[in-house]
Amino acid sequence: MISRIALTALSVALTAAAAAPALADEAPPVAGTVVPERDTFYSAPADLGSYRNGQLVSSREVGARLAVAVRAWQLAFRTNDSHGNPVLGVTTVLVPVAPWTGPGARPAVSEQIAEDSTGTRCAPSYGIATGNLQSGDQITAMLQKGWAVVVPDFEGPNSAFLAGPQAGHAVLDSVRAVGQFDAAGLGPETPWGLDGFSGGAAASAWAAELQPSYAPELVFVGAAVGGVPANLPVVMRNVDGGMYSGFLMGVTVSYQREFPESGIGDMLNERGRADTVAAADLCVVDLLIRYPFRRLSESTAIDPYRADSPLMAALQRNSLGATAPRMPIYDYHSDADDVVPVGQADDLVSAWRRGGATVVTSRVPTGSHVQEAGRGQAPAQQFLAERFAGGDPVADADLDRPVGADPHRPPVR
Repeated sequence: MISRIALTALSVALTAAAAAPALADEAPPVAGTVVPERDTFYSAPADLGSYRNGQLVSSREVGARLAVAVRAWQLAFRTNDSHGNPVLGVTTVLVPVAPWTGPGARPAVSEQIAEDSTGTRCAPSYGIATGNLQSGDQITAMLQKGWAVVVPDFEGPNSAFLAGPQAGHAVLDSVRAVGQFDAAGLGPETPWGLDGFSGGAAASAWAAELQPSYAPELVFVGAAVGGVPANLPVVMRNVDGGMYSGFLMGVTVSYQREFPESGIGDMLNERGRADTVAAADLCVVDLLIRYPFRRLSESTAIDPYRADSPLMAALQRNSLGATAPRMPIYDYHSDADDVVPVGQADDLVSAWRRGGATVVTSRVPTGSHVQEAGRGQAPAQQFLAERFAGGDPVADADLDRPVGADPHRPPVR
């Protein structure tokens, strides 16, 4: 879902100047000079299906306008959509210029940005290349620690917002691709962590759930997830009719692309069909500005939340909790979250623990979704820092003690 930066940002600089697409036999343009759909770097080769999951397709060095001196590259690689079909993934690798002075190999974090959008021009790789990146503050903080940061475009080429399997595959295959890219210096000894808030937390959590089956060779010290939308029917009902109802339009557009077999398009009325056309290439701020206080029922011919509706089936399919991660998890959330209800996050924690996962939780009594996005960054990074240092994830008595803070409420069971 939305980040703290995205809500306060003006919806400017969201469209790039038009440029003629490069010919297939020409080198890709300089990163950030044209939008991804006009940039041949984002075009999949005809034989992509013959590539291994995570296998590199191409790479290029890019400029990154950050407060820390880094070298930055974009990597293109083979990954899979929600149906297991090959698609081209793109990720951005940021490595501090300053040598790593800590023990062991330089740590790396896969940071999942809450893109929450329906257009590829909103992808993190394009935002980094153009200097318009959401959530750059937490990335800067990690780079200042000397960590490498990898930022995948986990929504994929179809800009599939809250498509769980697509996101999980892209995150894991991004890490695989980085391991093959020698220039970044992140090899077999690199300790890896996952991080993300809201929509980025959903992608991180899906990667954590899928890792044992999809990428068992990858090892992560842990994952920090905040404000995670785990039970999507609950989350979508919560934003329906409120100031964040633009998320509903984003999901409706994205799911028709990623799950054409779902029949979501058939449940739309004339207004809904017109809205999904108009919302087909919007970044998160524009989605929220254009569609506030909307009821999804205004766009559908049937009750979209009835148990047998195509939307409910798709939302259930992309909800978390079916598999417990093997990596330790830090899950933080505000009890007063106005976008993603805390109760469904508590249910996810309980399901993961029943499956054998180690989960540290932080629950604070006050603060909106946006406030928690900023407030939770430092404890989340502390959790990852302790994991990189080789510390024990958590003692049984500490299961619900925020890292570096006092306990807020009884354990989630």
